[in-house]
Amino acid sequence: MKVLVTVKEVAEVADDFEIEGTEVGERYLEYDLNEWDDYAVEEAVQLKEDGPAEEVVTVTIGPERAEETIRMALAKGADRAIRVWDDALAEAELLDVETKTNLLAAVVEEEDPDLVLTGVQSGDDNFGATGVSLADQIGFEWGAVVNALDYDHDEGVAHVHRELEGGVEELTDIQMPAVLTIQTGINEPRYASLRGIRQAQSKEIAPKTLADVGLDADAVESDLTLTSMYEPESESDVELFEGDASETAGRLAEVLREKGVAE
Repeated sequence: MKVLVTVKEVAEVADDFEIEGTEVGERYLEYDLNEWDDYAVEEAVQLKEDGPAEEVVTVTIGPERAEETIRMALAKGADRAIRVWDDALAEAELLDVETKTNLLAAVVEEEDPDLVLTGVQSGDDNFGATGVSLADQIGFEWGAVVNALDYDHDEGVAHVHRELEGGVEELTDIQMPAVLTIQTGINEPRYASLRGIRQAQSKEIAPKTLADVGLDADAVESDLTLTSMYEPESESDVELFEGDASETAGRLAEVLREKGVAE
C-alpha cells in the first residue's frame, strides 16, 4: 500500500508585526510544519512500521524554502517528497481550496496512492476543506476529522473514528482507496532523531512545475480575491497581576468587588 501525505509549511507571526498591503511583512514570519499535517505524517509512518504501508510519500505546494519543512517529514520516516511550485504559483495572490485541489489531484493521478492522509486544517488560512475537496475530485471514499484509525489490510477497509460536534464520536468503515483528514490527538508525533535528520538529507524531494503535473496557469486562477488584511481590534483590555499567590488573589478579589460580581 502506498500512502500519500499532503503537508504544508505554515507561517507563525511574531507578537509584534506590521501588515504590508494584504500580507504580514515577511520579516515577521517564521515557518514550520503544519500541526495537523504532523499527525498525518506520524499516522502514515506508523502504518509503514506496522506493515500495511510499503511507501510513504509526502507532497507539498510551496517554494524552495519549504524544503526545510518537508525534510522534517522525511526525517520522521517518510520515504520521499514531491514539491510543486513555479512562477505562476509564485505570482498567484491566493491559493484557495480549488487551486490546491487541482494541484494535489494531479499528483494523486501520477502517484496512484491507496490512501491519502491530510491534516484537518492548516494553521494559517484555516480553510479546512482541501482534503474533502480532493476526495471529491479524484473519486475516493473519504473520512473527515479522523481521531483513530484501524486499517484492515485483508479487507482493504479503514475503520475510523470521527470526531463530531458535541463530543460525539462515530465509527465508520471506509473502503480503499480513500482520503482521510487527520485530527490532532490521533497519535503522538515523534521528534525527528539525529539519525533521521541525517538520512533525510539524502532522500528525494522532487520539484515539479505545473507542466510537470499536466496543468497550466489556468489551474491557479481563483474566484476569490483577498481585498484587505487588518489586525482585529480588541474589545477589552487584559490586566496581568504580578506578585505571589496572596497578592494576585487579593488584587483579583478587589477587581471582582469593583465589577460588582463579588461582595
